[in-house]
Amino acid sequence: MENKELLGEIEELKLKKDALILAHYYVDGDLQEVADFVGDSYALAKKAVASEKKRIVFCGVKFMGESAKLLNPHKRVFLVDKHALCPMADMITGRDIEEYRREYKDLCVVTYINSTAETKAHSDVCVTSSNALRIVKKIQADNILLCPDKNLGTYIKSQLKDDLKDKNVLIHDGYCHVHEDFTYEAIQEAKAKHPKAPVLVHPEINPACYDLADYIGSTSGILKEARERPEEEFIICTERGILHQLQKDSPHKKFYFTDLKQVCYNMKMLNLEKLRDCLRDDLNEVFLDEDVMEKASRPLKKMLEMAE
Repeated sequence: MENKELLGEIEELKLKKDALILAHYYVDGDLQEVADFVGDSYALAKKAVASEKKRIVFCGVKFMGESAKLLNPHKRVFLVDKHALCPMADMITGRDIEEYRREYKDLCVVTYINSTAETKAHSDVCVTSSNALRIVKKIQADNILLCPDKNLGTYIKSQLKDDLKDKNVLIHDGYCHVHEDFTYEAIQEAKAKHPKAPVLVHPEINPACYDLADYIGSTSGILKEARERPEEEFIICTERGILHQLQKDSPHKKFYFTDLKQVCYNMKMLNLEKLRDCLRDDLNEVFLDEDVMEKASRPLKKMLEMAE
């Protein structure tokens, strides 16, 4: 099937099913183009809540579809590919969190949105890379657990060291393989090739690379920085799917990546054919246990409240 015909079929099905298509910046560009809204985890969570559409179709990984369902229990939520997972999300469980709670009293569990619904159900508040600093700064508990991403946790702790000086901050040992694999040497090499290019990095990156960054922030923050800074070229240290939006925002600018792969293969499992099939055949609907739904929705709603 030619791409034009496939796109037409998707548009027709979207209208027929009253569907909102959401896409993360890391999926392929053709999916970003067909989506009603493209964003990072925080923006997509808010968009899912604001929509009046009867169903939400997520071009992203499993935890994103679960989060959309938690925030929209009365809407039908679908994943383009149910096998597209986030390895980091599986690096912590509810059982792990309860072990922390037994050891530390007055504990606030701050869980990255890149986590399973089951993990969220044991958490106090969720965060994204966009809002984590604002939220953690407001927490009053004596003990704070930042999970599952050790690199985001390390970044939060480093940025809020004065605010957290009287707190006991615990950091779980999970990570995103795409960002963990960045090395100081690889970024140095990119800087040597492009000495005029500022280095923009995601806080999930290996902390050993912080010193080389001109900016550390969320996916949306990196896009904003590249769009608004006067420089004409940038070194981008996050998943390569962001390039599509970078080039749309600033077609006259140049964007470089390191020689590392920088690819989330789970995000790249999605394509237009799978989106069409999902819409047409009602595939991969997200269902969650009612008890998990009730408990896991609380930290997500708390996130939206505290991030304002």
